[in-house]
Amino acid sequence: MLRQNLIALLTIVRKEWNRIVRIWLQTLIPPVITMALYFLIFGELVGKQIGNVGEFTYIEFIVPGLIMMSVITNAYGNVVASFFGTKWQKNIEELLVSPTSSYTIVLGYTFGGVVRGLAVGFLVTLTSLFFTKLHIYNIFIILVTVFLTSLLFSLGGFLNSLFAKKFDDVTIIPTFILTPLTYLGGVFYSVKNLPDFWQTVSYSNPILYMVNAFRYGFLGVSDVNVYFSLFILTALSGLLFFLNVRLMQKGYGIRN
Repeated sequence: MLRQNLIALLTIVRKEWNRIVRIWLQTLIPPVITMALYFLIFGELVGKQIGNVGEFTYIEFIVPGLIMMSVITNAYGNVVASFFGTKWQKNIEELLVSPTSSYTIVLGYTFGGVVRGLAVGFLVTLTSLFFTKLHIYNIFIILVTVFLTSLLFSLGGFLNSLFAKKFDDVTIIPTFILTPLTYLGGVFYSVKNLPDFWQTVSYSNPILYMVNAFRYGFLGVSDVNVYFSLFILTALSGLLFFLNVRLMQKGYGIRN
């Protein structure tokens, strides 16, 4: 049984990777172009008017946040679109009648989202080198943070796809929840510059912890405790994983 589920897991991940590569003009290139525009407009043009943020230029400060933003949106978007498409086309029935466990299905699609998130993050990182010089303060924090973040939002995308009943449901959360939280998560500014009330509000935004942990890996500066950020990422990922597995076992959004 273990060998069967391992084969099924690798098959799902390979299918997801083949899908990403097959439509690379839709999955890999657009986020790179979008982030390049952010680097140009906010980093080069606006950044020169703002000046430095602490010891770093404005573009050096925002690059980690922009990389993280691309990872978040693409990891989430890949899973929610792929799994909902599988539900919509009734392909999920082939998995349900097979001996593949719910754990394996959740992990397979989640790792597919992780792969896309990391691939886009890597391409955006390379693109940023055309605009600024990257600092590496702690490579371990960088790698752990980007993996846990892509994992968390891939699991979030899976949960969204389970609840989605029509294509409009796929875009509601990214548009009205994910995007505002990302922009208000300290990508373009330090929360220490905000009034006390808005600092308190910002600390309730989980994306703030991801962005700052990632920025710490590059620059060595953070508005929050980095290890607490990693704890939050790990705890939320574990919670979403077991929630998704439980819903899959019940057949929620699939068998009704």
